[in-house]
Amino acid sequence: MSTHTTRRLLRRIDPGVLARAAEIIKLLGHAERLKIVEVLERREASVSEIRDAVGLPQAIVSQHLARLRGAHVVVARRDGVNVRYRVVEPKVHRILQCIRDCDC
Repeated sequence: MSTHTTRRLLRRIDPGVLARAAEIIKLLGHAERLKIVEVLERREASVSEIRDAVGLPQAIVSQHLARLRGAHVVVARRDGVNVRYRVVEPKVHRILQCIRDCDC
């Protein structure tokens, strides 16, 4: 198969989309962050609720949440004295579902 034919067969993905996907995949390439976004997949949760669900120290959860916020994967909102987090990046839901479907 010639290079020209191969190029025609490749589906071109926008470079910006590829860059964002790579950023998210790299960020979620950490088991602890995957656990955190799984908790946040269907509901908002505070740091202490996430800590209890994933069994990590609060400081570690906070560090991971800061990275997820910095990449615009999760957002936070103040609820009285608590801050509640939720996933806002749609790719996260698809990645988690892909992981489940692969049954790895």
